[in-house]
Amino acid sequence: MVKSTNSISPLVSIIIPCYNHGKYLANAIQSVLSQNYPLVEVIVVDDGSIDDTKTVCLEYPTVKYIYQTNFGVSAARNIGIKYANGEFLLFLDADDWLLDNAIKTNLDYLLNYTDAAFVSGGYELYYEPKDKTWTIQQEITDDPYCKLLEGNFIGMHATVMYRSWVFEKFAYNESLSYCEDYVLYLQITRLYPIIHHAKLIAVYRKHDNNSSANYVGMMKSALMVLSSQKKNIRTKNENESYRKGLLYWKTYYSTKIYDKLIGKLYAGEVKFDKNELTILKSNNKELFKSFTNQPFEAYDGKRKKLKDIMKNILRKIYHKIKKRTKIPKIGKIKLGDFKRTTPFSTQFGYDRGGPVDRYYIENFLSENASLIKGRILEIGDNEYTLKYGGDKLTQSDILHIDDSNKQATFIGDLSNAPQLPSNTFDCIILTQTLHLIYDYKAAIETCYRVLKKGGVLLLTVPGISHIAQDQWRKYWLWSFTNASMEKIMQEHFSEENITIKTYGNVLVASAFLYGMGLPELKKEQIDHHDPHYQVIITVKAIK
Repeated sequence: MVKSTNSISPLVSIIIPCYNHGKYLANAIQSVLSQNYPLVEVIVVDDGSIDDTKTVCLEYPTVKYIYQTNFGVSAARNIGIKYANGEFLLFLDADDWLLDNAIKTNLDYLLNYTDAAFVSGGYELYYEPKDKTWTIQQEITDDPYCKLLEGNFIGMHATVMYRSWVFEKFAYNESLSYCEDYVLYLQITRLYPIIHHAKLIAVYRKHDNNSSANYVGMMKSALMVLSSQKKNIRTKNENESYRKGLLYWKTYYSTKIYDKLIGKLYAGEVKFDKNELTILKSNNKELFKSFTNQPFEAYDGKRKKLKDIMKNILRKIYHKIKKRTKIPKIGKIKLGDFKRTTPFSTQFGYDRGGPVDRYYIENFLSENASLIKGRILEIGDNEYTLKYGGDKLTQSDILHIDDSNKQATFIGDLSNAPQLPSNTFDCIILTQTLHLIYDYKAAIETCYRVLKKGGVLLLTVPGISHIAQDQWRKYWLWSFTNASMEKIMQEHFSEENITIKTYGNVLVASAFLYGMGLPELKKEQIDHHDPHYQVIITVKAIK
């Protein structure tokens, strides 16, 4: 890119579409007016709101207020563009807000790189119902068009600052209810260079009324937008990225739909969106089958028309709930062999046929065996490297905390291991170790550093577990959940490159705490999944 030393302070237009988000609007406006860059104009486009949007705007004399009949967010943005006077434009949704220095940070990039059509950055994801925040950051240094074909790495449009001339050539597609920003990014990056950095720019507020919670609509729009680029594919790399993108969007939204359905099921709801079930079945049969078998045997395996299957699923789930085994009355529960205050085994079930948690760990590694290849680093020993790497292995390395393992190629603590070479390993296997490391965040940072680009970390951690009673007892520091692992991993790995799963149920958790061995449980009991009882959490993270 051509660098410039332009020192002129140009006007930046901030366009805020608002539809019945008056309760959030003041926070969005204030986040702009409190920036350390003063030359801004704020334009609020009221998209037919019936709340106090206008009243809020009138409290800010410098804010330009525009009203239109409810035509949608794309139309609102296009109207805002027409009224904008700035050399640079930024679009902020009314329920989101800018972080300190956001405008100046992005503006500096565009002033320094004069041929970039836009710049985008990182953001914080704030989940309002649970008051939780995650940081979403990644750097894209080459071929942003291919990276966008593979998925929307920008994620939040408030992190994007455009040059005004972009909208002399492009506009938001008003026929789209979703992904209108994604198609714009693809159109621009196909023809012009852009910049993406990892500095935090804005906060994306997730709440129950977000349009992006409509996963069926989002999937259809994302696939339609991606398909619209097929005619522009020119190279082998672009074609490969396009195919990756199709798989990514199907997998991503199928998982979102599945999680939503499972959440409803465990909340005791028996009414499900037929469109969600249809989309899940057509795009991910494995997840569809998993849903219909949890927690009830809802699918009878008979071949029927799709509409009949949907009716039967709802009917069977309803009747299964009605016929669910009654919970014993207080004082009537029969504890049997569990009526004791000491476990059957203090050795995790090794002395009773093997630990239950190893079943989950080894299934996870088996499912990802195709990724265990090349140069592999395993922590502690290389048992799983040899078992699942096979002839795909080119070099096996072991990191051990001390020199007691004579096969170790590196000695040291994973949280402070400068001796491990950066950008070196194709795969890292880290099973049941993170809970023994005090600075577990530094350990994940080391894993990210030493992985090659495209390399994979295969990680397992304990959730529900008793504490070891051997030499590891004094090092046993932590237990984890899928939510904690998601937040930890997203500090270094991008969201779309992280896959987290949980394993276990109340029976397995109880059996594991009592020290029962794997042969003492039936396979269907072990395979039954209840996300509220997380015995093992697994993570696949790609750099």
